[in-house]
Amino acid sequence: MMHSLPDGYRALVVGASGAIGSALLQQLQSDPRCASVCGVSRQSTPGLDLLDEPSLAACAQALAGQGPFHLVLDATGALTLNGRGPEKRLDELDATHFLNAMHLNAVGPGLLLKHFAPLLASGQRVIWGKLSARVGSIEDNRKGGWYGYRAAKAALNMLLQTAAIELSRRRPLLVVAALQPGTVQSALSHPFVGQDALHPDASAQRLLATLDGLQPTGRAQFVDHQGQHIPW
Repeated sequence: MMHSLPDGYRALVVGASGAIGSALLQQLQSDPRCASVCGVSRQSTPGLDLLDEPSLAACAQALAGQGPFHLVLDATGALTLNGRGPEKRLDELDATHFLNAMHLNAVGPGLLLKHFAPLLASGQRVIWGKLSARVGSIEDNRKGGWYGYRAAKAALNMLLQTAAIELSRRRPLLVVAALQPGTVQSALSHPFVGQDALHPDASAQRLLATLDGLQPTGRAQFVDHQGQHIPW
């Protein structure tokens, strides 16, 4: 249960058709303190496409009557795009693939914030949680590689930080978090993980517990599924 949110809180999960997104949706549906939870994806009605800003605006308008929301979880993102995985070496860097990674993993979530942040409740504790990745940490980069994905997640983190500073001026009880969900069994990570990867349900439970314990700081926080802070 999300004990830190008001009783009868309303939640929204974006990217609810993915492994982690669907697990987050199920966890919130089982929380008796949650009055309503809505899951949206490219396949839902209303649906949205991170690569199409008008669809984001239309989806936000369609959902406005179900808010205001106290919890928004953005579980979108992709590691493999158009059948191509992350670059292992500098000589594999390709402009089109790089820009596609930036668009889906950074620009799209930034535009999602633009259109959905106005749906957050005012005068109460609210949370915006966005799946990021540890590889987006500049300081923690110890292995190199994965150029486009790393750069996109680092850009995403900066967008979250900048938005958190602005949005907190009107919503001082707002928590914005860039979330590292762990290595999870999913279609996104399947080619890159072993048998010891987390089940999506375990990751979702830990992420919600982590968000529940975060305090408003006027800035974004970069944390993993165990509640540990990650250097930007």
